[in-house]
Amino acid sequence: MRADGSRAKPLGTGHGQLLTGVAWAVLLLGLWVWGRDLTDGVAAQLPTTGDVAAVGRPPGAPAHAHAPLAASTTVRPTLLTIGALGVRADVVARGRATNGAVTPPPRTAPGVVGWYAEGPPPGGKGAALLVGRVATPSDRAVFYGLSSIKPGNRVEVQRSDGSTAQFTVEDVKLYDRAHLDARRAYGAHERGRSELRLIATGGTVDPASGDRSTNVVVSAYLTGFTPASPVAG
Repeated sequence: MRADGSRAKPLGTGHGQLLTGVAWAVLLLGLWVWGRDLTDGVAAQLPTTGDVAAVGRPPGAPAHAHAPLAASTTVRPTLLTIGALGVRADVVARGRATNGAVTPPPRTAPGVVGWYAEGPPPGGKGAALLVGRVATPSDRAVFYGLSSIKPGNRVEVQRSDGSTAQFTVEDVKLYDRAHLDARRAYGAHERGRSELRLIATGGTVDPASGDRSTNVVVSAYLTGFTPASPVAG
């Protein structure tokens, strides 16, 4: 009770909310920073209009969403398949660097996709983040051509328990990095849904900074699930 008769707000509640907000802000800032060093070499030219351009939207009625899979602290993604792009890539867990940025797969492994392991796994509730390179100084990398994927295309993620989560692409957007709203780009579109983000950078290169002009963000949502095959005997 304060001297003026009003009740003091419990310290723990406000402090906890502040810490949560700061952690989320640091992650989103880190994702933006990570994008600055995501690709090298000859990525495709990706035009944008304003701060964001929609590459495509689903034709007709969207596929029915599947309920998020049961939460697990041990299940992780192991293999990403994008049939429309001919992608079949191993997935490795990645964390954050000291500056808050998500650490991408190493340049020595351009065919590998990184999963932000501090977030939900593909199939879990919320938006799972998968990040990959578009090119290296000498060749194409795993997410080369990512902007050409179409709404309605299927993305499959095999998980460490032998199950497979199937996603349907909802939209493909090109974000002007100078006006990027990280929460809008990477956050979940619908509360309570299982979503997937495939993230890369592209566009023209600023000769002064070396930064690329565009973030490619493919958004998909869970529409199917194949459980692990039972082990005989």
